[in-house]
Amino acid sequence: MSILKCLGVRGNQLCAARNYLKVLGFSSFHTAPNSSIEIQTQDEEVVIALGSNVGDRLHNFKEALKLMRKSGIHITRHASLYETAPAYVTDQPRFLNSAVRADTKLGPHELLAALKRIEKDMGRTDGIRYGPRPIDLDILFYGKFKVRSDILTVPHERIWERPFVMAPLMDLLGTAIDSDTVASWHSFSGHSGGLNALWEKLGGESLIGEEGMYRVMPVANGLLDWSRRTLVMGILNLTPDSFSDGGNFQSVKSAVSQARLMISEGADIIDIGAQSTRPMASRISAEEELGRLIPVLEAVMSIPEVEGKLISVDTFYSEVALEAVRKGAHIINDVSAGKLDASMFKVMAELDVPYVAMHMRGDPSTMQDSENLKYDNVCKDISSELYSRVREAEISGIPAWRIIMDPGIGFSKKTEDNLAALTGIPDIREEISKRSLAISHAPILIGPSRKRFLGEICSRPSAVDRDPATIASVTAGVLCGANIVRVHNVKDNLDAVKLCDAILKQKSSPIKFKQ
Repeated sequence: MSILKCLGVRGNQLCAARNYLKVLGFSSFHTAPNSSIEIQTQDEEVVIALGSNVGDRLHNFKEALKLMRKSGIHITRHASLYETAPAYVTDQPRFLNSAVRADTKLGPHELLAALKRIEKDMGRTDGIRYGPRPIDLDILFYGKFKVRSDILTVPHERIWERPFVMAPLMDLLGTAIDSDTVASWHSFSGHSGGLNALWEKLGGESLIGEEGMYRVMPVANGLLDWSRRTLVMGILNLTPDSFSDGGNFQSVKSAVSQARLMISEGADIIDIGAQSTRPMASRISAEEELGRLIPVLEAVMSIPEVEGKLISVDTFYSEVALEAVRKGAHIINDVSAGKLDASMFKVMAELDVPYVAMHMRGDPSTMQDSENLKYDNVCKDISSELYSRVREAEISGIPAWRIIMDPGIGFSKKTEDNLAALTGIPDIREEISKRSLAISHAPILIGPSRKRFLGEICSRPSAVDRDPATIASVTAGVLCGANIVRVHNVKDNLDAVKLCDAILKQKSSPIKFKQ
Protein backbone atom coordinates (compact mmCIF):
# COMPACT_ATOMS: atom_id res chain seq x y z
CA MET A 1 0.00 0.00 0.00
CA SER A 2 1.32 3.42 -0.90
CA ILE A 3 1.85 6.38 1.42
CA LEU A 4 -1.07 8.18 -0.21
CA LYS A 5 -3.37 5.24 0.34
CA CYS A 6 -2.25 4.95 3.96
CA LEU A 7 -3.25 8.57 4.40
CA GLY A 8 -6.55 8.08 2.61
CA VAL A 9 -5.73 10.77 0.05
CA ARG A 10 -8.40 11.85 -2.42
CA GLY A 11 -8.53 14.71 -4.88
CA ASN A 12 -9.02 17.75 -2.58
CA GLN A 13 -6.82 16.24 0.11
CA LEU A 14 -3.73 16.20 -2.14
CA CYS A 15 -2.22 19.48 -0.93
CA ALA A 16 -2.88 18.66 2.70
CA ALA A 17 -1.20 15.28 2.26
CA ARG A 18 1.81 16.89 0.62
CA ASN A 19 2.20 19.35 3.49
CA TYR A 20 1.77 16.59 6.03
CA LEU A 21 4.53 14.54 4.42
CA LYS A 22 6.86 17.54 4.33
CA VAL A 23 6.36 17.97 8.08
CA LEU A 24 7.37 14.34 8.50
CA GLY A 25 10.56 15.01 6.55
CA PHE A 26 9.54 13.37 3.27
CA SER A 27 10.32 15.37 0.14
CA SER A 28 7.81 13.61 -2.13
CA PHE A 29 5.22 10.85 -2.17
CA HIS A 30 4.00 8.17 -4.51
CA THR A 31 1.01 6.00 -5.20
CA ALA A 32 0.88 2.32 -6.01
CA PRO A 33 1.51 1.33 -9.64
CA ASN A 34 -2.16 0.85 -10.45
CA SER A 35 -2.97 4.39 -9.34
CA SER A 36 -3.13 7.33 -11.71
CA ILE A 37 -0.84 9.52 -9.58
CA GLU A 38 2.90 9.14 -8.97
CA ILE A 39 4.22 12.61 -8.26
CA GLN A 40 7.96 13.32 -8.20
CA THR A 41 9.20 16.89 -8.45
CA GLN A 42 12.78 16.61 -7.24
CA ASP A 43 15.65 14.16 -7.17
CA GLU A 44 15.58 11.31 -4.71
CA GLU A 45 18.70 9.40 -3.77
CA VAL A 46 18.48 5.67 -4.37
CA VAL A 47 20.62 2.56 -4.00
CA ILE A 48 20.48 -0.08 -6.73
CA ALA A 49 22.16 -3.49 -6.49
CA LEU A 50 23.63 -5.21 -9.55
CA GLY A 51 24.31 -8.88 -10.15
CA SER A 52 25.31 -10.99 -13.16
CA ASN A 53 26.44 -14.57 -13.76
CA VAL A 54 25.58 -15.22 -17.43
CA GLY A 55 27.71 -14.21 -20.41
CA ASP A 56 30.31 -11.43 -20.16
CA ARG A 57 29.53 -10.28 -16.65
CA LEU A 58 31.64 -7.12 -16.79
CA HIS A 59 30.13 -6.09 -20.12
CA ASN A 60 26.70 -6.69 -18.62
CA PHE A 61 27.51 -4.31 -15.76
CA LYS A 62 28.83 -1.64 -18.10
CA GLU A 63 25.79 -1.92 -20.37
CA ALA A 64 23.38 -1.81 -17.43
CA LEU A 65 25.03 1.33 -16.03
CA LYS A 66 24.88 2.98 -19.46
CA LEU A 67 21.18 2.15 -19.86
CA MET A 68 20.47 3.34 -16.32
CA ARG A 69 21.98 6.73 -17.12
CA LYS A 70 19.89 6.95 -20.29
CA SER A 71 16.79 6.16 -18.23
CA GLY A 72 17.20 9.18 -15.95
CA ILE A 73 19.25 7.53 -13.21
CA HIS A 74 22.27 9.74 -12.43
CA ILE A 75 24.91 7.49 -10.86
CA THR A 76 27.03 9.24 -8.22
CA ARG A 77 28.88 6.47 -6.38
CA HIS A 78 29.97 2.91 -7.08
CA ALA A 79 30.65 0.09 -4.65
CA SER A 80 33.55 -2.29 -4.98
CA LEU A 81 33.17 -5.27 -7.28
CA TYR A 82 32.67 -8.69 -5.71
CA GLU A 83 32.84 -12.16 -7.14
CA THR A 84 30.58 -14.36 -5.05
CA ALA A 85 29.40 -17.93 -4.83
CA PRO A 86 25.75 -18.35 -5.86
CA ALA A 87 23.19 -18.32 -3.06
CA TYR A 88 19.99 -20.35 -2.69
CA VAL A 89 20.43 -22.13 -6.05
CA THR A 90 24.06 -23.22 -5.87
CA ASP A 91 24.37 -25.20 -9.11
CA GLN A 92 25.13 -22.21 -11.33
CA PRO A 93 28.10 -19.96 -12.26
CA ARG A 94 29.64 -17.49 -9.83
CA PHE A 95 28.18 -14.00 -9.66
CA LEU A 96 29.62 -10.54 -9.93
CA ASN A 97 27.88 -8.23 -7.46
CA SER A 98 28.05 -4.52 -6.78
CA ALA A 99 25.78 -1.55 -6.12
CA VAL A 100 25.48 2.15 -6.96
CA ARG A 101 24.09 5.27 -5.36
CA ALA A 102 22.20 7.50 -7.75
CA ASP A 103 19.82 10.44 -8.00
CA THR A 104 16.60 10.21 -9.99
CA LYS A 105 13.35 12.04 -10.58
CA LEU A 106 11.64 8.74 -11.36
CA GLY A 107 9.04 7.66 -8.83
CA PRO A 108 9.69 4.28 -7.16
CA HIS A 109 7.44 2.31 -9.50
CA GLU A 110 8.69 4.25 -12.50
CA LEU A 111 12.21 3.36 -11.39
CA LEU A 112 11.24 -0.29 -11.02
CA ALA A 113 9.73 -0.26 -14.51
CA ALA A 114 12.91 1.29 -15.94
CA LEU A 115 15.09 -1.36 -14.30
CA LYS A 116 12.85 -4.21 -15.46
CA ARG A 117 12.99 -2.80 -18.98
CA ILE A 118 16.79 -2.78 -18.84
CA GLU A 119 16.83 -6.37 -17.61
CA LYS A 120 14.55 -7.43 -20.46
CA ASP A 121 16.54 -5.50 -23.07
CA MET A 122 19.69 -7.26 -21.86
CA GLY A 123 18.16 -10.69 -22.32
CA ARG A 124 16.81 -11.58 -18.92
CA THR A 125 13.81 -13.90 -19.07
CA ASP A 126 11.55 -15.46 -16.47
CA GLY A 127 13.33 -18.50 -15.12
CA ILE A 128 14.23 -20.20 -11.87
CA ARG A 129 14.00 -17.87 -8.90
CA TYR A 130 17.54 -17.00 -7.78
CA GLY A 131 18.77 -18.78 -10.91
CA PRO A 132 21.22 -17.62 -13.60
CA ARG A 133 20.67 -14.20 -15.14
CA PRO A 134 22.64 -11.81 -17.39
CA ILE A 135 21.68 -8.89 -15.16
CA ASP A 136 19.75 -8.42 -11.95
CA LEU A 137 18.83 -4.90 -10.78
CA ASP A 138 17.19 -4.41 -7.37
CA ILE A 139 16.12 -1.22 -5.59
CA LEU A 140 17.60 -1.40 -2.09
CA PHE A 141 16.61 2.10 -0.91
CA TYR A 142 14.52 4.93 -2.31
CA GLY A 143 15.00 8.28 -0.57
CA LYS A 144 13.60 8.31 2.95
CA PHE A 145 10.67 6.16 1.93
CA LYS A 146 9.44 2.74 2.80
CA VAL A 147 7.45 1.49 -0.17
CA ARG A 148 4.94 -1.36 0.01
CA SER A 149 2.91 -2.46 -2.99
CA ASP A 150 2.01 -5.66 -4.81
CA ILE A 151 5.17 -5.49 -6.93
CA LEU A 152 7.67 -3.45 -4.92
CA THR A 153 9.06 -3.52 -1.40
CA VAL A 154 11.63 -0.92 -0.35
CA PRO A 155 13.91 -1.37 1.52
CA HIS A 156 14.50 -4.66 -0.28
CA GLU A 157 13.24 -7.24 2.18
CA ARG A 158 16.24 -9.60 2.03
CA ILE A 159 19.06 -7.08 2.32
CA TRP A 160 19.85 -7.95 5.90
CA GLU A 161 20.55 -11.65 5.34
CA ARG A 162 22.74 -11.37 2.24
CA PRO A 163 26.46 -10.60 2.63
CA PHE A 164 26.78 -10.21 -1.16
CA VAL A 165 24.27 -7.34 -0.93
CA MET A 166 25.42 -5.86 2.36
CA ALA A 167 29.10 -5.63 1.37
CA PRO A 168 28.48 -3.39 -1.67
CA LEU A 169 25.84 -1.44 0.23
CA MET A 170 28.26 -0.62 3.04
CA ASP A 171 30.87 0.40 0.45
CA LEU A 172 28.55 3.16 -0.73
CA LEU A 173 27.90 4.67 2.68
CA GLY A 174 31.21 5.26 4.38
CA THR A 175 31.56 5.26 8.15
CA ALA A 176 30.18 8.80 8.56
CA ILE A 177 26.48 9.55 8.05
CA ASP A 178 26.57 12.26 5.41
CA SER A 179 22.86 13.10 5.04
CA ASP A 180 19.40 12.69 6.54
CA THR A 181 18.62 10.22 3.78
CA VAL A 182 21.53 7.98 4.78
CA ALA A 183 20.44 8.30 8.41
CA SER A 184 17.02 6.97 7.40
CA TRP A 185 18.62 3.99 5.64
CA HIS A 186 20.41 3.11 8.86
CA SER A 187 17.14 3.40 10.78
CA PHE A 188 15.38 1.06 8.34
CA SER A 189 17.72 -1.75 9.38
CA GLY A 190 15.89 -1.99 12.69
CA HIS A 191 19.20 -2.40 14.48
CA SER A 192 20.16 0.08 17.19
CA GLY A 193 23.63 0.39 15.68
CA GLY A 194 22.30 0.89 12.17
CA LEU A 195 23.67 -0.78 9.05
CA ASN A 196 27.25 -0.74 10.36
CA ALA A 197 26.33 -2.88 13.35
CA LEU A 198 24.21 -5.17 11.19
CA TRP A 199 27.10 -5.69 8.77
CA GLU A 200 29.43 -6.52 11.67
CA LYS A 201 26.84 -8.97 12.99
CA LEU A 202 26.91 -10.77 9.65
CA GLY A 203 30.70 -10.96 9.84
CA GLY A 204 31.74 -7.68 8.24
CA GLU A 205 35.12 -7.38 6.59
CA SER A 206 36.09 -10.87 7.81
CA LEU A 207 33.72 -12.28 5.18
CA ILE A 208 35.80 -10.89 2.33
CA GLY A 209 37.98 -13.72 1.11
CA GLU A 210 35.77 -16.17 2.96
CA GLU A 211 32.36 -17.64 2.20
CA GLY A 212 33.20 -17.55 -1.49
CA MET A 213 33.18 -13.72 -1.65
CA TYR A 214 36.18 -11.81 -3.04
CA ARG A 215 36.76 -8.11 -3.72
CA VAL A 216 38.15 -7.93 -7.26
CA MET A 217 39.32 -5.54 -9.98
CA PRO A 218 38.70 -6.30 -13.66
CA VAL A 219 41.91 -6.17 -15.70
CA ALA A 220 43.16 -7.87 -18.88
CA ASN A 221 40.04 -10.02 -19.32
CA GLY A 222 40.37 -11.36 -15.80
CA LEU A 223 39.66 -10.50 -12.18
CA LEU A 224 42.46 -9.42 -9.85
CA ASP A 225 42.22 -10.06 -6.10
CA TRP A 226 44.95 -7.70 -4.90
CA SER A 227 44.62 -8.82 -1.28
CA ARG A 228 46.37 -12.14 -1.92
CA ARG A 229 49.83 -10.69 -2.45
CA THR A 230 51.64 -7.42 -3.18
CA LEU A 231 52.22 -6.74 -6.87
CA VAL A 232 55.53 -5.42 -8.22
CA MET A 233 55.43 -2.83 -11.02
CA GLY A 234 58.68 -2.39 -12.95
CA ILE A 235 59.51 1.08 -14.30
CA LEU A 236 60.41 1.46 -17.98
CA ASN A 237 61.29 5.08 -18.76
CA LEU A 238 61.59 6.02 -22.43
CA THR A 239 62.60 9.61 -21.66
CA PRO A 240 65.98 11.29 -22.13
CA ASP A 241 65.71 13.20 -18.84
CA SER A 242 64.20 10.98 -16.13
CA PHE A 243 65.99 11.46 -12.81
CA SER A 244 67.25 7.88 -12.46
CA ASP A 245 67.60 6.21 -15.86
CA GLY A 246 66.94 8.97 -18.38
CA GLY A 247 68.24 8.10 -21.84
CA ASN A 248 68.96 4.45 -21.04
CA PHE A 249 65.99 2.96 -22.88
CA GLN A 250 65.20 5.30 -25.76
CA SER A 251 65.66 2.71 -28.50
CA VAL A 252 63.03 0.04 -29.02
CA LYS A 253 65.67 -2.69 -28.69
CA SER A 254 66.99 -1.45 -25.31
CA ALA A 255 63.48 -0.86 -23.98
CA VAL A 256 62.31 -4.36 -24.91
CA SER A 257 65.47 -5.83 -23.37
CA GLN A 258 64.76 -4.02 -20.11
CA ALA A 259 61.13 -5.19 -20.14
CA ARG A 260 62.32 -8.77 -20.63
CA LEU A 261 64.78 -8.40 -17.74
CA MET A 262 62.14 -7.07 -15.33
CA ILE A 263 59.69 -9.81 -16.32
CA SER A 264 62.39 -12.46 -15.79
CA GLU A 265 63.04 -10.97 -12.34
CA GLY A 266 59.38 -11.36 -11.39
CA ALA A 267 57.60 -8.11 -12.30
CA ASP A 268 53.82 -8.42 -12.39
CA ILE A 269 53.36 -5.12 -14.23
CA ILE A 270 55.57 -3.11 -16.59
CA ASP A 271 54.86 0.63 -16.37
CA ILE A 272 55.97 2.40 -19.55
CA GLY A 273 56.44 6.17 -19.41
CA ALA A 274 57.35 8.44 -22.32
CA GLN A 275 57.01 11.77 -20.49
CA SER A 276 59.28 12.77 -17.61
CA THR A 277 57.50 13.80 -14.41
CA ARG A 278 60.61 14.54 -12.36
CA PRO A 279 60.64 17.90 -10.54
CA MET A 280 61.01 20.83 -12.96
CA ALA A 281 60.50 18.59 -16.01
CA SER A 282 59.34 20.37 -19.17
CA ARG A 283 56.12 19.08 -20.65
CA ILE A 284 56.16 17.55 -24.13
CA SER A 285 53.10 17.33 -26.38
CA ALA A 286 50.83 14.30 -26.63
CA GLU A 287 52.06 13.79 -30.20
CA GLU A 288 55.70 13.64 -29.12
CA GLU A 289 54.83 11.35 -26.22
CA LEU A 290 52.98 8.98 -28.56
CA GLY A 291 55.94 9.00 -30.93
CA ARG A 292 58.18 7.70 -28.15
CA LEU A 293 55.62 5.34 -26.64
CA ILE A 294 53.81 3.45 -29.37
CA PRO A 295 56.77 1.69 -31.07
CA VAL A 296 57.95 0.39 -27.69
CA LEU A 297 54.46 -0.52 -26.49
CA GLU A 298 53.78 -2.50 -29.66
CA ALA A 299 57.13 -4.28 -29.39
CA VAL A 300 56.68 -5.15 -25.71
CA MET A 301 53.14 -6.40 -26.29
CA SER A 302 54.45 -8.76 -28.96
CA ILE A 303 57.09 -10.60 -26.92
CA PRO A 304 56.15 -14.07 -25.59
CA GLU A 305 57.32 -13.22 -22.07
CA VAL A 306 54.55 -10.65 -21.63
CA GLU A 307 51.91 -13.39 -21.56
CA GLY A 308 50.16 -13.24 -18.18
CA LYS A 309 51.76 -9.90 -17.29
CA LEU A 310 50.12 -6.48 -17.15
CA ILE A 311 51.25 -3.44 -19.12
CA SER A 312 50.65 0.02 -17.68
CA VAL A 313 51.19 3.35 -19.42
CA ASP A 314 52.25 6.36 -17.37
CA THR A 315 50.56 9.42 -18.92
CA PHE A 316 48.40 12.40 -18.03
CA TYR A 317 47.15 12.92 -21.60
CA SER A 318 43.75 11.42 -22.50
CA GLU A 319 44.84 11.13 -26.14
CA VAL A 320 47.82 9.01 -25.12
CA ALA A 321 45.68 6.91 -22.76
CA LEU A 322 43.16 6.19 -25.51
CA GLU A 323 45.78 5.14 -28.06
CA ALA A 324 47.72 3.10 -25.50
CA VAL A 325 44.66 1.05 -24.58
CA ARG A 326 43.87 0.55 -28.26
CA LYS A 327 47.38 -0.90 -28.62
CA GLY A 328 46.82 -3.30 -25.72
CA ALA A 329 47.78 -1.48 -22.50
CA HIS A 330 45.93 -2.84 -19.47
CA ILE A 331 46.29 0.07 -16.99
CA ILE A 332 46.58 3.87 -17.22
CA ASN A 333 48.76 5.53 -14.56
CA ASP A 334 48.02 9.27 -14.28
CA VAL A 335 50.24 11.31 -11.94
CA SER A 336 47.78 14.22 -12.11
CA ALA A 337 44.55 12.31 -11.32
CA GLY A 338 42.90 14.05 -14.25
CA LYS A 339 43.97 17.60 -13.41
CA LEU A 340 46.29 18.10 -16.40
CA ASP A 341 43.79 17.03 -19.08
CA ALA A 342 40.12 17.94 -18.73
CA SER A 343 39.16 15.05 -21.04
CA MET A 344 40.92 12.31 -19.08
CA PHE A 345 37.98 11.22 -16.94
CA LYS A 346 35.57 11.21 -19.88
CA VAL A 347 37.96 9.07 -21.92
CA MET A 348 38.72 6.72 -19.02
CA ALA A 349 35.01 6.22 -18.38
CA GLU A 350 34.78 4.59 -21.81
CA LEU A 351 37.92 2.47 -21.42
CA ASP A 352 37.52 -0.77 -19.50
CA VAL A 353 40.90 -0.60 -17.75
CA PRO A 354 42.03 0.30 -14.22
CA TYR A 355 43.00 3.92 -13.61
CA VAL A 356 45.73 5.00 -11.19
CA ALA A 357 44.88 8.37 -9.64
CA MET A 358 47.90 9.94 -7.93
CA HIS A 359 48.06 12.83 -5.49
CA MET A 360 50.01 15.82 -6.75
CA ARG A 361 49.66 19.56 -6.44
CA GLY A 362 50.39 21.67 -9.49
CA ASP A 363 52.34 19.92 -12.25
CA PRO A 364 55.90 18.55 -12.42
CA SER A 365 57.32 22.02 -13.07
CA THR A 366 55.53 23.61 -10.08
CA MET A 367 54.89 20.77 -7.65
CA GLN A 368 57.84 21.64 -5.43
CA ASP A 369 56.94 25.33 -5.18
CA SER A 370 56.69 26.54 -1.59
CA GLU A 371 52.92 26.96 -1.75
CA ASN A 372 52.45 23.36 -2.91
CA LEU A 373 54.54 22.09 0.00
CA LYS A 374 52.28 23.49 2.73
CA TYR A 375 50.23 20.90 4.63
CA ASP A 376 48.15 21.19 7.78
CA ASN A 377 48.09 17.42 8.21
CA VAL A 378 49.81 15.46 5.43
CA CYS A 379 47.70 12.30 5.47
CA LYS A 380 44.40 14.13 5.97
CA ASP A 381 45.21 16.60 3.22
CA ILE A 382 46.28 13.84 0.81
CA SER A 383 43.10 11.93 1.63
CA SER A 384 40.84 14.91 1.07
CA GLU A 385 42.50 16.05 -2.14
CA LEU A 386 42.84 12.58 -3.63
CA TYR A 387 39.26 11.67 -2.73
CA SER A 388 37.95 14.81 -4.42
CA ARG A 389 39.65 13.71 -7.66
CA VAL A 390 38.32 10.17 -7.40
CA ARG A 391 34.85 11.51 -6.60
CA GLU A 392 34.92 13.56 -9.81
CA ALA A 393 36.15 10.50 -11.68
CA GLU A 394 33.20 8.48 -10.35
CA ILE A 395 30.67 11.10 -11.34
CA SER A 396 32.27 11.07 -14.80
CA GLY A 397 31.56 7.34 -15.03
CA ILE A 398 34.73 5.62 -13.79
CA PRO A 399 33.53 2.93 -11.34
CA ALA A 400 35.26 2.61 -7.97
CA TRP A 401 36.15 -0.95 -8.92
CA ARG A 402 38.55 0.40 -11.57
CA ILE A 403 40.36 2.90 -9.29
CA ILE A 404 43.87 2.50 -7.89
CA MET A 405 45.13 5.22 -5.53
CA ASP A 406 48.66 6.57 -5.23
CA PRO A 407 49.54 9.01 -2.39
CA GLY A 408 52.24 10.54 -4.62
CA ILE A 409 55.51 9.84 -2.82
CA GLY A 410 58.01 12.45 -4.06
CA PHE A 411 55.40 14.69 -5.67
CA SER A 412 54.73 18.09 -4.03
CA LYS A 413 56.09 16.83 -0.72
CA LYS A 414 59.06 17.50 1.53
CA THR A 415 61.13 14.64 2.98
CA GLU A 416 59.09 14.50 6.19
CA ASP A 417 55.86 14.57 4.16
CA ASN A 418 57.00 11.59 2.10
CA LEU A 419 57.76 9.62 5.25
CA ALA A 420 54.38 10.53 6.73
CA ALA A 421 52.57 9.44 3.55
CA LEU A 422 54.58 6.22 3.28
CA THR A 423 53.79 5.04 6.80
CA GLY A 424 50.41 6.75 6.96
CA ILE A 425 48.58 4.51 4.48
CA PRO A 426 46.20 3.23 7.22
CA ASP A 427 45.38 6.85 8.12
CA ILE A 428 44.74 7.72 4.47
CA ARG A 429 42.38 4.76 4.12
CA GLU A 430 40.62 5.64 7.36
CA GLU A 431 40.04 9.25 6.32
CA ILE A 432 38.66 8.21 2.93
CA SER A 433 36.49 5.51 4.53
CA LYS A 434 34.45 8.23 6.26
CA ARG A 435 33.17 9.23 2.80
CA SER A 436 33.35 5.99 0.82
CA LEU A 437 34.33 2.55 1.99
CA ALA A 438 34.59 1.44 -1.65
CA ILE A 439 37.33 3.97 -2.38
CA SER A 440 39.09 3.24 0.91
CA HIS A 441 39.24 -0.44 -0.13
CA ALA A 442 40.88 0.40 -3.48
CA PRO A 443 44.41 -0.88 -4.11
CA ILE A 444 47.11 1.58 -3.06
CA LEU A 445 50.22 1.97 -5.19
CA ILE A 446 53.43 3.53 -3.88
CA GLY A 447 56.42 4.71 -5.89
CA PRO A 448 59.32 5.63 -3.59
CA SER A 449 61.95 4.09 -5.87
CA ARG A 450 65.25 6.02 -5.86
CA LYS A 451 63.46 9.25 -4.95
CA ARG A 452 65.37 12.30 -3.74
CA PHE A 453 64.09 12.09 -0.16
CA LEU A 454 65.84 8.72 0.18
CA GLY A 455 69.07 10.33 -0.96
CA GLU A 456 68.64 13.13 1.56
CA ILE A 457 68.09 10.73 4.43
CA CYS A 458 70.85 8.28 3.45
CA SER A 459 73.34 10.77 1.97
CA ARG A 460 73.14 9.20 -1.47
CA PRO A 461 73.25 12.00 -4.06
CA SER A 462 73.23 9.56 -7.00
CA ALA A 463 69.85 7.98 -7.73
CA VAL A 464 71.33 4.62 -8.73
CA ASP A 465 72.85 4.29 -5.23
CA ARG A 466 69.46 4.45 -3.54
CA ASP A 467 68.30 0.86 -4.11
CA PRO A 468 68.93 -0.27 -0.49
CA ALA A 469 66.92 2.72 0.77
CA THR A 470 64.23 1.91 -1.78
CA ILE A 471 63.97 -1.62 -0.42
CA ALA A 472 63.59 -0.24 3.11
CA SER A 473 60.89 2.22 2.02
CA VAL A 474 59.03 -0.48 0.06
CA THR A 475 59.16 -2.72 3.14
CA ALA A 476 57.68 0.03 5.31
CA GLY A 477 54.98 0.78 2.75
CA VAL A 478 53.90 -2.84 2.26
CA LEU A 479 53.77 -3.49 6.00
CA CYS A 480 51.54 -0.42 6.27
CA GLY A 481 49.14 -1.64 3.60
CA ALA A 482 50.44 -0.83 0.10
CA ASN A 483 49.21 -3.30 -2.53
CA ILE A 484 51.42 -2.36 -5.51
CA VAL A 485 55.02 -1.10 -5.46
CA ARG A 486 56.52 0.74 -8.44
CA VAL A 487 60.29 0.20 -8.59
CA HIS A 488 63.34 0.32 -10.86
CA ASN A 489 65.08 -2.68 -9.28
CA VAL A 490 62.55 -5.52 -9.52
CA LYS A 491 64.64 -8.41 -8.27
CA ASP A 492 65.66 -7.07 -4.86
CA ASN A 493 62.37 -5.34 -4.15
CA LEU A 494 60.45 -8.51 -5.00
CA ASP A 495 62.39 -10.30 -2.27
CA ALA A 496 61.41 -7.57 0.19
CA VAL A 497 57.77 -7.79 -0.89
CA LYS A 498 57.67 -11.57 -0.49
CA LEU A 499 59.07 -11.28 3.03
CA CYS A 500 56.53 -8.58 3.93
CA ASP A 501 53.65 -10.68 2.61
CA ALA A 502 54.84 -13.65 4.65
CA ILE A 503 55.07 -11.51 7.79
CA LEU A 504 51.59 -10.09 7.26
CA LYS A 505 50.11 -13.55 6.81
CA GLN A 506 51.63 -14.60 10.14
CA LYS A 507 50.36 -11.57 12.04
CA SER A 508 46.90 -11.46 13.56
CA SER A 509 47.11 -7.69 14.02
CA PRO A 510 48.54 -4.86 11.89
CA ILE A 511 52.24 -4.03 12.11
CA LYS A 512 52.92 -1.20 14.54
CA PHE A 513 56.00 0.96 14.07
CA LYS A 514 58.05 2.49 16.87
CA GLN A 515 56.99 6.00 17.83
